[in-house]
Order: sequence, then structure tokens, then C-alpha cells
Amino acid sequence: MTHPKLSRAEFLALTGLLAGSSLLSSTGNAAEPKVTPPKAGAAGVAAPRAEPPALTGKALANLRRGCRGSLTPGSSEDDAAELIRVGEWVRKQGLSADFYGDGELVQSFEQRVAALLGFEDGCFMPTGTMAQLIVLRMYADASGNRNVGLHPSSHHVLHEDDSYAALHGLRAVLLCPWARPVLASDVREARDSLATVSVELPVRWLGGQLQTWEQLEELKRTCRERGVKLHMDGARLWESQPFYGRSYADICRGFDSVYVSFYKMVGGMGGAMVVGGRDFIRNTRIWRHRHGGNVFHMLPYVASAAMRLDDVLPRIPGYVERAKTLSEAIASDTRLTVLPRPVQTNLFRVFLRGDPKALSRQRDRIASEDRIWVANGFSQTRVPGVVETELQIGPGLGGVSDADAARAFSRLLSAT
Repeated sequence: MTHPKLSRAEFLALTGLLAGSSLLSSTGNAAEPKVTPPKAGAAGVAAPRAEPPALTGKALANLRRGCRGSLTPGSSEDDAAELIRVGEWVRKQGLSADFYGDGELVQSFEQRVAALLGFEDGCFMPTGTMAQLIVLRMYADASGNRNVGLHPSSHHVLHEDDSYAALHGLRAVLLCPWARPVLASDVREARDSLATVSVELPVRWLGGQLQTWEQLEELKRTCRERGVKLHMDGARLWESQPFYGRSYADICRGFDSVYVSFYKMVGGMGGAMVVGGRDFIRNTRIWRHRHGGNVFHMLPYVASAAMRLDDVLPRIPGYVERAKTLSEAIASDTRLTVLPRPVQTNLFRVFLRGDPKALSRQRDRIASEDRIWVANGFSQTRVPGVVETELQIGPGLGGVSDADAARAFSRLLSAT
């Protein structure tokens, strides 16, 4: 059945996630000292000091770059040094530039990723948005059905200015509540006939939540039995493997197509890939051309991804384990709510009371004083006074202990 579109904040309010949490209590942590403001005009009391604005642009980037550890994704490396590194890797490999994707490096990398995910072929794309729109369009044209089953937090719904409808005449069918991933029952009970279901693994706005293996297999089987094409939005597929404890090919088996990103987690300069059957990918290349995606030289993006992939993938299980211990250390402060708990990937979300601007200023103080980057930003939810932030554990946390990282994060509450 279809469901009304809910924001992530509505999810919090309507599912009772925060029920009993101190986030909805005016008292907060029982151990937190109560501060009585001084009376106006009291002797020796200084006038309130105007808060400086949060840093932006180059100043903010420099502040983050100077930190010894980060609880968020993103590189602190110098951009110029990264470009030099890519160039030196290309020279060492003895590679030559491609022309519109026709070249040794691009094509070998496409085959390599396709094999890793258990498919016949792959097509490199400049962006994930382009990649997935092409997939959905092709399935719609083949079936004559423009309905696409989606989670309400899907990238298609939230972050693409309705491109699926404006460019391709597709219609979003929201399959389930915001509070959980798409399940087989959602497909069976959908009121509208479906040509395609696009499933995000894991669901970013739920803090990296995943279906159980049994639920995922049932979803694959249901789509196959109903003749519905099943596509994976695998922007963060790489981080899902430790949860299932199976190969990437086993996870992807049963999907008709999969999209993966090379700058999320992998840390490449950009780019994405769609993998699928050989004939499907042949038509995907035609659609890439129609979308203006045949970049003259794809070499820089492909090289950046190719030189990183083999190094990054074996490290992800360690990042996931670190996320489990750190999220529990953060959640030990009862003024903070972690979603999900326990975490399932190296990605999770934290909810706390405060004002986004004040929290950003406090984040900058923590970065300056403790040299730990605790958050990229804070989003106001529709629960009054409650904001959220996304954390993702990766190489940036370095040698910072869980205790130090959790202590630094808790310092955010000094801003409220």
C-alpha cells in the first residue's frame, strides 16, 4: 500500500523513538548541573558576550584539516596533493587517457567492479543521479509502466529536484513508512502496479539500517515472482557487507541492477557505476550519451577510484566495529539518542537538544581546543528543540580513543 511521505523528523515524533528519552525532557541528564542565571544588574556580572558566527569556507576547511581525528566522512588531505597522487599512480601503471570512456583503464575497471558484484558488465558514470535515472528510465520503457516503488527517504525523492518525474515522466510510489527499510510485504501490498522497485542498501536517513538477510531474500524473491525489476541504490553498499557476512556478489544476487558510488567511503574524486547484464549495460551506455555523460576523459575519476578500492574494502569491517563501540560510548550520555542501536554499519545518526547555529559554533570550539571534528552540521527536526547529525567512522578517526571522541561529542551540549 502507499503511505504518506514523512520527513525523518516526523518519523521521530510519530514512532515514539524518543519516548522516555531525555531529549523530550526539559531536565536533560540528571547529572547535568543546574545553572541559575545571574540577576540583572548584579555586581561583578559582565554583560553577555556576543557569540561570533560559525566559521565558513576556507577558514572552516583549515580548522577541520588541523584536527587529529574526525567522526565524519571526508578527507583532510590537501586537494593538490591528492591530484598529484592520482597522477603518479597513473604514471606508475603506465596508463593512457581514454576517449569518452574508451580506454584500457576504464574498461578494465568496469569489468573488475562488475565481477566483484557478480554481474556481467558495468558502465562508469560521472554521477550517481545520472546512473540511477538511466536505470529507472530503461525499466519503465521496457515495461510500459512508469511506476517506481521507493522508500520515502530515497535519494530520488529528497535530493534530485524531482528529476525522475521532470525528465523521464516516472511516478514515485512510496512503499513503506519512513521508520524502516522496504520489505517484501510492501511490494505485495502496493496499491499501484510496479515496474521497478529501487532499494537503498543501507538506508542512509535511518542511520544505515538494513533488512535482515531473510528479509532481503524474501524481497528479491517477491519482486522476481511478480515480474518487478529490483534495482539497488548501493551508494553505501560497501559498508553493508560486514552486517551480512557474505560476499558482495551474494548480497547483489537477485537484483537486476546495482549502482555503487566511488566517492562515498571509497574516497575517490567522484563517479559511480551501474552493473548488470551485458545487453542491459550496452543500452546503459547509449543512455549515458543521451544524458551528456560521455566525459571526454574519464581517466582522473576512474584512476582515483581504482587506486583506492582494493585498499579501502578490507578496512571497512574495522570501521564498522569501531562505530559499534563509539556509538555506545556516545549513547552512554543519556542526553544523546543514537539511531540505530546497535549500529549496523559504520554510519549512524545522533539526536540532541540545541540550536543548529549554536551547536556549530561549539563544534568549532571543540575542533580548536580538542582538535577533534565531531560533526559536519546539524539539521533541525520537527521535534521542537531537537536536532540531528550524521556520523560515519572511517580512517579520519585515526588514533583518537572512543573515550576522547565521545567526550568531545558530549561537549556539544555546552552550547545549549
